[in-house]
Amino acid sequence: MANHSSSTSHSRFLQHHFVDAEQQFDAAKMGMWIFLVTEILFFGGLFAAYIVYRMLYPELFSMAAEELNVLWGTVNTVVLIGSSLTVAMAIKSAQKNQVKNIAINLGITLLLACIFMVIKYFEWEHKFHLGIFPGEAYSFEGIDHPKASIFFSLYYLMTGLHGIHVLIGMGLMIWLLKRSLQGDFNSEYYTPVEITGLYWHLVDIIWIFLYPLFYLIH
Repeated sequence: MANHSSSTSHSRFLQHHFVDAEQQFDAAKMGMWIFLVTEILFFGGLFAAYIVYRMLYPELFSMAAEELNVLWGTVNTVVLIGSSLTVAMAIKSAQKNQVKNIAINLGITLLLACIFMVIKYFEWEHKFHLGIFPGEAYSFEGIDHPKASIFFSLYYLMTGLHGIHVLIGMGLMIWLLKRSLQGDFNSEYYTPVEITGLYWHLVDIIWIFLYPLFYLIH
């Protein structure tokens, strides 16, 4: 849905090199889609590496997945799906000019992202306590396989990079929340909310793939 250019409230956000608000909105959205394509390509390479190693060591992956906490992985999945809903509600609130609800939904999204990261911290901390580290630092003796570190190296790499993307998204949500409280967004200007929402949906989709690949294969 394109933004409108008729209001004074939006004219202050219109950059001089755009003809009107609609062109600026379309350019911003196209730029975000191009960025998301590069992200898909980036994670696609990691998923390809996962597939190769899983084909080489299927028994290892089944055994190693037993060390992951399915309950917490499931909770985190529900949390992220919920955050996708609330960020979509923030966009819908902006479209309906429900200014107060924009901030409320962004705040809930930020809270859910924090919950996700806290759960992930405790998951990692428990594994480190057991000696489950990536690469040569791996010292856990509970898995009888000489290549056991391969699974966890992929696990830390892929979930760690995903976690970095979550942190970036949290930073963006804080920025949006601050601006929404200042009254910057309404039905005629909400471009930053929508393009950040696109980014957040991709972060959620990537986790939806990571969750079964690591947690549900045993």
